[in-house]
Amino acid sequence: MSAISFPNEPRAQFPNASRDEQEYIKYLCGVKLTDAGSSASGDDARIAKLEADNKNLLKTVDCLTSRIAELEKKFAALSAGGPAKPAAPPAAAKQKNGGDDDDVDLFGSDDEEADAEAERIKQERLQAYQEKKSKKPALVAKSSIVLDVKPWDDETDMAEMERCVRSIATDGLLWGASKLVPVGYGIKKLQIGCVVEDDKVGTDFLEEEITKFEDLVQSVDVAAFQKI
Repeated sequence: MSAISFPNEPRAQFPNASRDEQEYIKYLCGVKLTDAGSSASGDDARIAKLEADNKNLLKTVDCLTSRIAELEKKFAALSAGGPAKPAAPPAAAKQKNGGDDDDVDLFGSDDEEADAEAERIKQERLQAYQEKKSKKPALVAKSSIVLDVKPWDDETDMAEMERCVRSIATDGLLWGASKLVPVGYGIKKLQIGCVVEDDKVGTDFLEEEITKFEDLVQSVDVAAFQKI
């Protein structure tokens, strides 16, 4: 279907129309043409605005993409232990103006003297502790022993037996209390206690020394043994 066109001169299209009708037709033609032009101009403006907005949006997206990439690099660096620290600049070389006085550290001498004094005090305290420790008596291991000394028969002089046993004397041996304990058939045994230093006296020594009184002693047994 072809579009209806309105010529600029309505008289050629409508020759029988009155003047007023022709003016009205011209008015209508002018309105239509003006409206069509305004509509086209409005569409162009909207398209231009959309294109501008699209460009701005693309710029924003590019900026965000670049920022995200930068953040990802920083995160990866932190996950790997962080970026290597830049090397410290080398210390400036000391300027020598001549003479040995320039090499003397006036501020460090006090520190060296303080360190020497602290070391001296430390050594003195350590020496005093060692001397005190050496004077302290060492702990001596001791044991409490109870011996059963048995006679040959009921006619054995038990008082003489005890006297002989107590006559055994040596360093690290201290005799204690004693008593006579009935065994049977009128026979009694001598039960005697003593305290010994473990490094100096043992049960074997006591048994050997007591059994030397063979006229009085039949046997020796250890009834009790306890560390002190």
